[in-house]
Amino acid sequence: MSSINITNVTVLDNPAPFVNPFRFEISYECLTSLKDDLEWKLIYVGSAEDETYDQVLESVLVGPVNVGNYRFVLQADSPDPLKIREADIIGVTVLLLTCSYMDQEFIRVGYYVNNDYEDEQLREEPPTKVLVDKVQRNILTDKPRVTKFPINFHPEDEQTNGDGPPPAEPFDDSVVNGEALVLLEQPQKVQETKPFNDSDVNEEVLLEQPQKLQQTHDSSLTTA
Repeated sequence: MSSINITNVTVLDNPAPFVNPFRFEISYECLTSLKDDLEWKLIYVGSAEDETYDQVLESVLVGPVNVGNYRFVLQADSPDPLKIREADIIGVTVLLLTCSYMDQEFIRVGYYVNNDYEDEQLREEPPTKVLVDKVQRNILTDKPRVTKFPINFHPEDEQTNGDGPPPAEPFDDSVVNGEALVLLEQPQKVQETKPFNDSDVNEEVLLEQPQKLQQTHDSSLTTA
């Protein structure tokens, strides 16, 4: 059983101009306390044929992680168009939201992103050189692809007891329906207009400011 379950992901400010920052409101629950921080990443796939064009838009550490429900906003700059082949700017690509613990990725949420000119005339007669400031992105939130990976959340128990945990069952890719909503392992959806109910958690948990891994980016963090 996973120690961390994502209960809700909401894509904010969508659709938006290509050059605008990305903003994701992420809610998750922690079932067992963890000693290390969680690492959240947002990755823009610049080319379907060549992963060297992938751009890590943001990477933050969030912790400490005690038993309870959490919610925060992850903000990331838009991809650098100079690092994307011009032929790949317009069209459909992929945005990946991942979470890792102790360098072990355990969940990945993928969204298709459609980039196109908002102006109808530009769509019908696209200019030779892409006008990035005229491009609008639309994150297709209705069917995010969720992939879970079994990892060991408590390697210290294995070292202490001498025996490792029972082997985890492999997870297959699954497609989740619902606008901007990711539901895994039957969690309770976080209500947008109501605070967390104290009866749902052992104690009220407040998120601390995440540690920045990439100093050139900003991220926004709020508490549940």
